[in-house]
Amino acid sequence: MKVKDINSIIEALLFASPDPLNQKKINSIFPSKVPDLKSVILKLNNTYKKNKNAFEIRSVSNGYQLVAKKQYHEYIRLMLSKTGKINLSPAALDSLAIIAYKQPVSRFDIEAIRGVDSSGVIKTLLNLQLISIKGRSSGPGRALLYKTTSLFMQFFGLKNITDLPKLKEISELINADPRLGEQIAVFDKKEDQIN
Repeated sequence: MKVKDINSIIEALLFASPDPLNQKKINSIFPSKVPDLKSVILKLNNTYKKNKNAFEIRSVSNGYQLVAKKQYHEYIRLMLSKTGKINLSPAALDSLAIIAYKQPVSRFDIEAIRGVDSSGVIKTLLNLQLISIKGRSSGPGRALLYKTTSLFMQFFGLKNITDLPKLKEISELINADPRLGEQIAVFDKKEDQIN
């Protein structure tokens, strides 16, 4: 099989795959002479850059995905907002942010930060498969612990959890726009109550 054919096959797989494409999947697809996915991705991205394509291949959640470049996200968001894509309530986003930054975390800890019952929101996030049960705490009652999933990483376009904005970056955003500070100050006060 020619290199050009392999590149085209990988490109088609990236286009068709609902999940990030990884080397393990490639190994199961090619009967012999398995291509190195990372090097093919590098070649394809170079071609896309040279051709000034509107898309690129990004490393997402232990694999690779074909995605639109950032300058087109607003147009895509406008299109998707009219198609009934997953919409998260403010309560769900609050809980999801707490889980992402403090994982693994119990429902009690989430509720202590938010100040309200979060069982319904957690159930919704579990049903959407954005979070999963990690295990149980070692404390009294052995509460369930929650963590984010690979679908969460995909949904938010993250390669790994360390790609989340750092607290310093959030502080810089607050300094740039004081209105954000008012919203986040509530979160800080509730977090201090836990510590």
